[in-house]
Amino acid sequence: MKLNTKLVMIMLSLLIMAVLILFVMNQASQNDLVQEIQESSTEVSKAIQLSVEDLTSDSELESSRLKEYMKQAKTKGINQINIISNEGEIINSSDPAQVGKKREIKKLEKGLKARKGGASSVNASLHPYDLVVPVIVGDEQLGYVQVNLLLDNIRDIQHANFVRRLAATSMVFVIGMILTIFLARRYTAPIHRLASGVKDVSAGDLSVTFQVQSGDEMGELAENLNEMVAKLKERELLEKRLFEAEHLSKVGQLASGIAHEIRNPLNYISLAIDHLQSELLPICPGRSDELTSITSTIKEEVRKANYMVLNFMNYGRPLKLRRQKISYADLLDKTMPILQDKLREQQIEVVREIAADLPVINVDPELMRNCLTNFITNAAQSMHDGGKIVLGATLDEKNGTVRLTFSDSGTGIPPQDLEKVFQPYFTTKEAGIGLGLAITERIVKEHGGSLEVASTVGVGTTFTVILPAEQQPAQNQDSAAPQSSAA
Repeated sequence: MKLNTKLVMIMLSLLIMAVLILFVMNQASQNDLVQEIQESSTEVSKAIQLSVEDLTSDSELESSRLKEYMKQAKTKGINQINIISNEGEIINSSDPAQVGKKREIKKLEKGLKARKGGASSVNASLHPYDLVVPVIVGDEQLGYVQVNLLLDNIRDIQHANFVRRLAATSMVFVIGMILTIFLARRYTAPIHRLASGVKDVSAGDLSVTFQVQSGDEMGELAENLNEMVAKLKERELLEKRLFEAEHLSKVGQLASGIAHEIRNPLNYISLAIDHLQSELLPICPGRSDELTSITSTIKEEVRKANYMVLNFMNYGRPLKLRRQKISYADLLDKTMPILQDKLREQQIEVVREIAADLPVINVDPELMRNCLTNFITNAAQSMHDGGKIVLGATLDEKNGTVRLTFSDSGTGIPPQDLEKVFQPYFTTKEAGIGLGLAITERIVKEHGGSLEVASTVGVGTTFTVILPAEQQPAQNQDSAAPQSSAA
């Protein structure tokens, strides 16, 4: 329901409520007023009847009825009754002090008139009226009946009705104010939330989601803001892709120069170390262990530098796959020798758990060895005090895939970094450029596979490579169930 419709309905409801209340109270006040007038008229008629009977009777008993009647007539506004003769003498009265007094006949105004002389002596706020009725029997006028009335009870009824109508109107007004405050708070709160969300979006936080809690203008605005945020996310993603594309183009150009400027000196250093080793070891047999350790360390550092250059170059140029069908065990056998010494030095055990029915995989052996090296090297670097690396491989016949797992017992990856580990140039290591896992993911995807990661801080990390399986199982695969070896 739209906000305008709600406001109109509320205003109409308040108007109808006010009209109904005023109508009901007006009807009630009219009924009270009519009833009061009827009762007063009845009492006045009865008073006139008693006065006529008293005027036409000589009995003192009949005269005393007027006094008895006044006891209950005062509650209906009858203050005093006087019976006046044709000569103007008060021959009977509800007030004995008035008997015998004279009234000027010419000054008696027949009918209902306000008494001259102002307020009642009993109460200054009361306004008396005189009702003068001539008493005629046959053709003879016997005298007059004067009834003194206090009509203030009718005025009190009207005043009470006015007060009730005013109270009812005030109540409707108060209800309207309460509803207005309620609506103001109800609709300003979502506006404040939307404003806060828009402020966060303007600050660059595109994870904001605006809650659609109603179908009115506020809900429509929230939906429009969500669409805006979604388009901003798409635009940001496109900008990132464009930036990465431009960056890769520059990286490719830079990699070509690096290949000539760095790899040639590294190759020369490696050859020079081999030459020095072959020349110095025969002439220094007593220091052979020391020289071997120094030259091996130098060659290892050269190999690391060369490996980083290769990663840098590979990420900046298209991949060319040279697929071959090879068993996973053979691929590991060709990968492990270059890592064995380093793993043994770090006291890291490598365990293979390869399923017996694992088929051959159709991959580029060199690129896949690069992936395996990255996984094992990263796992080893996360275990500073030794540990175990489990290399698993199973066949998922249902999905037709081979699952290669690389599990370690290292320090693990914090949850906030899990989504970043495959991003280029993201690294938590001091000596690294953050391209190892990015290149690995690219190689796996080029083979038509996917890469997953799961990690718990303090427990370890597991990388899972999912590759399409070949139809025929490996012919030279070991028939034993899981294989294991330690380094």
